[in-house]
Parts: sequence; C-alpha cells; structure tokens
Amino acid sequence: MYRAPHIAPSQAGPSQRAVRRRPARGRWAWFLVKWAIILGIWGLLAGGLVLLVFSWDLPRPETALDAARRPSLTLEDASGRIFATYGDVVGDPLRLKDLPPYLPAAAVAVEDRRFYSHMGLDLVGIARAGLVNLQAGRVVQGGSTITQQVAKNLFLTNARTFRRKVQEVLLTLWLERHFTKQEILEIWLNRVYLGSGAFGVDAAARLYFGVSARQVNLWQAAVIAGLPRAPSRFNPRVDPAAAAQRAREVLAAMVENGAATAQQAKDAAAQIAFPQRAATAGWFADWASEQAQPLLDEGADAVVRTTLDLRMQAVVEGKVAALLDGPGAQAGVGQAAVVVLDAATGAVRAMVGGRDYRTSPFNRAVVARRQAGSSFKPFVWLAALEKGARPDDTVMDGPIRLGSWSPSNYDGKFRGEVSLAEALAQSLNTAAVRLLIQAGGPRAVIEVAHRLGIAGSLPTNDTLALGTGDVGLLEIADAYAAFFNGGLRVPPTGLDSLRAGGRTAAAPRPQASRVIDPDIAEMMRGMLLGVVRNGSGRPAAVPGRVVGGKTGTTQDFRDAWFIGDVGGAGSGLIIGVWMGNDDNTPMKQVSGGGLPARLFHDIAQDIAN
Repeated sequence: MYRAPHIAPSQAGPSQRAVRRRPARGRWAWFLVKWAIILGIWGLLAGGLVLLVFSWDLPRPETALDAARRPSLTLEDASGRIFATYGDVVGDPLRLKDLPPYLPAAAVAVEDRRFYSHMGLDLVGIARAGLVNLQAGRVVQGGSTITQQVAKNLFLTNARTFRRKVQEVLLTLWLERHFTKQEILEIWLNRVYLGSGAFGVDAAARLYFGVSARQVNLWQAAVIAGLPRAPSRFNPRVDPAAAAQRAREVLAAMVENGAATAQQAKDAAAQIAFPQRAATAGWFADWASEQAQPLLDEGADAVVRTTLDLRMQAVVEGKVAALLDGPGAQAGVGQAAVVVLDAATGAVRAMVGGRDYRTSPFNRAVVARRQAGSSFKPFVWLAALEKGARPDDTVMDGPIRLGSWSPSNYDGKFRGEVSLAEALAQSLNTAAVRLLIQAGGPRAVIEVAHRLGIAGSLPTNDTLALGTGDVGLLEIADAYAAFFNGGLRVPPTGLDSLRAGGRTAAAPRPQASRVIDPDIAEMMRGMLLGVVRNGSGRPAAVPGRVVGGKTGTTQDFRDAWFIGDVGGAGSGLIIGVWMGNDDNTPMKQVSGGGLPARLFHDIAQDIAN
C-alpha cells in the first residue's frame, strides 16, 4: 500500500499552509453569522417582550376621543354671566376653520413651535429643555410636544414614571400615524385643560371672556394659549396680573415664530384688561347647586340660570371684607354673614357666608344657627297683634320677675307705660316678656315663628321673648319678608331656569302662601320703619330710601344682627346681617345697632341705587 510521505509543518509550502487555514476562517465566519442570527432573534423576542410589558395595559387609542368625563353643571347669574362651574365643562367642538387663525397659532408658538415639522417627538426641543434645566439646576422647561400632551391627557395619568413615559411615546407615535397634524391640533384645542373646570378653548373663552372661542381677539387668544402650562397660576380669575404677564410671553413667542408682527403684539399687549376681580359667590354657588341637583338628569350636562345679581354680590363681598378687616377686627368680630333677597319673590340676590370662601366654605348664612337676640321680637309683637293688640296700645316697661329670672333692659332703665310701637323701636326687654305672656305664651309665639318660616325647635319658656332660640340667617331674613310684602311667605330660591339636552325650562317657583293678615302686616311694617326712624336701628337709615328693620344682640355680645328692608312696600329687598365668632367668644361691645346696622346701611346705600 502506498503512503504519502510525511511532511513536517515547517517543511510545508505556502500553498499547503493556505489550504489548511481557509477552513478555520470559514468556521469563524459561520460562528459569527450564527450568533448574530441567534442574538437578533433573542433581541427581537426581548424587544417584543419589553413592548408587551409596556403596552399590555394601554387604553385603546381609537376610543380616546369618546372618553368619559364628569357631567358639568354651569351656573349663570340673573343676566347670563357664568360665575361657577362644577364637573368638567366643555364648549362647542370646534374645527380649525371655525377659529380665528391666531388662536391655534398662539398655541403652536408657545407650546410646540416645530409642531408641523416633527414626527411627534421634538428631539431638538427635548435637548434644548434638558440644557436649560441643567443650567438652572431645576426643571424650568419641558420638551413635550402637542401630540405628546394629547397622548398624555387623553390616555394616561400624570404619574411621573418611566413606564408612563414609554407609553406616552408609543401613543404619540400612534397618534401621528392615524391623525393629520391639523386633526391632532384640533383634538388638543378641544380637550386641553384651561383652569376652573374648563376643558377646551371654547369653554375657556366663554368662562373667562363671555364669548365663544370663535370671537376671541388676539390678546384673549394669547391668554387662553398661555394657560396649559399652569392653569391655576395663570388663571385670570385667580391672578389677573399673572395671566396678563403670561399673555405677553405668548405674544412674544408668536412674533418669534412669525405668527404675529411686532406691532400686532404690541397693540394686543396694550389692550389686555380684565374686569375688576369678580365676586366669588362660592357660598351662593354651593347652595344653588344643591337646590338644582334634584331637578337634573343624572349624568347630563346642565346650565342653570340663577337669581344671583353679581353686581350686588360684589358690593356685599366688598363691604363685608372692608368691615371685618377694619372696625370689625378692632372689635373682635371674626365672621360675618349677609343675605339679600327679594321680599316679593324670595329670589336670593346675594349671599356671603363668612370672611373668605377659599379658606372657609362653611356657609354661615344658611347652615349656621345662632341665638337671634332681639331680632326675634317681631314674632312676639306679631303674636300680640293677632290677639287683638294694636301699635298704639300700651305695655308696661318695668321690673318683672318670673321665678328666679328677672329680665332687664339693655341700658338698665325702665320707661313705664309705652306704646307697642315705641317698645319695639327701643327694643325693651321687659315689655317683650309681658307681650309674650299676653299673646298666649311661648307656644303661641313659636307657632307664629314656624308659620313665617323659622325652622327647628325653640325654647318653650319665657326667655324666648328675648331671642334665646337658635335661627339661621337666611330663614329669619325670609321670614321678615312677610312683614314687608303684605303678609306673604315665599320660600327663598336661587334658581330661575335650567338648560339641558337642548331644552330650557323654568325652575319650579316657590308657592307664596298668606301667613299674615294684610292689615296686620302693614302694622308690623310701620313699627319696623319706626325702629330705623327713631329707635335702635337708626344707623341703618339710608337717606332718600324707605328702610325698616330690627336689631338683635345676644348675651355677652356673642351675636349681633340686623334684619331689614330697603326699597318700599311689597317691592323691597330684605338684607340680613349677622356677626359673631365661630367659637362663640364674645365680641367687644358689638350690638345689632352698631356694626351690623352700619353694614346694612353701607350695602343698602350701594345696591338700592
């Protein structure tokens, strides 16, 4: 058998060594290709798994535009001006062609200047924001695009997590693929949150300027476009100065982006002017919305026209604040409440339930119940008149003892025989007790008070004559209306009409009921006019106006009241005033004929003109 000669490695020629190396390089190439394929497959699987992890709980984007929202309740004052909203308020869905071109242009200029050129993610903007934030040492600028904001606002929560950020990117890319730029901008303009419960530019325009977004001018458009960054901080209702400054920044961005000329921006900035800070009317809004709830269809948006007069409301809020911050502070008055209602209809025109709704929404005008003091005496006088007494009849003002109780007058003096009219004008305590007894005692007076609208239990002893029972400000003011409107009781209301589902209907009207004989009501009115003309209520008098009412002061000056009417028989306004402290601590010599009567005068003088 033939055997090939053995050749040592060192003796092999070049061609032979090459033949043996080629298989080695081939094996390495195959090895690399094989592992590239394997790693690619595993990479795809890992990427798919990561994508699955981040996307398994994503909402269905195609259903986002029909996302559920809280039904809205919008409250208008008697003239149709919006003053409060509840739930999620939206306006008309608008297309870009419906809007003045500078409104979407303002949004793009300040929120996403490269909106029309990027793919949904603005890498340049992200890099710029990162540099600015790094230089500032804190987050002062964001890099999210309008498309990202749509993705986040429609689909996701505000949680600042890596998972949510990845999901935002996925949804942003989906939006850019399925919608045009114009459609994405329309979605943003109709859904962006703009403060005070308003979603979308049309709701914001109606809320802040009283017009549709179709009619906003350039500076108003700038205000609206400036809101998304901080809807509360730049809210013109909360801080007009901050809103104006932000609007100027938006106008400058529009100039930089070519959406407005420098002269247009300058002229628009000069026109920025918000109305004087509107009344908050928070206590009235809460009360009126509670009245409206039983009348509304569940889950439906509604607009309620109320009885509120915003001009009156602003006057009342301003007068209360001025008094509490000035003489009230010096006299230890912590809180005050005021209601203004129409004597003939019961329509509430203004309501203040305390010092500041933002810090204390508790409604002292409706919910709180305090001792009435001498403001309760007209019910005693009415009971006596219904038993046959007359204003010119006399009653003894002198010492009286009932068991261990011996009431005395505020000034410690006694006047002897006085007319009923004079006894009421001077708020004589001993005369009030004697009249209560003559009228049939506490139970007879309680029946009269309940008939006129005083709710709740009252003490069934003779101290009732001095107002030891607890009453609410709104209910006693409404009860006084019967003294001035001819003897009718009309329950107070805050509602005028309701709009829902494209239909408008009048709100149910409170039914008036006769609770006092007209002749007796006129006698009561005449005596209450005398209280202001020549009695304890003189500080409440308004020159040129017919004013009647009654003062009230409780023991140790814990409560002080003035309830009265201004304007004339049957057509006047009832103004009720209470002052005191939430912890029931005494004030410093504050009587009903002092600060409450003075506040009544200040309010009546302005709102009755």
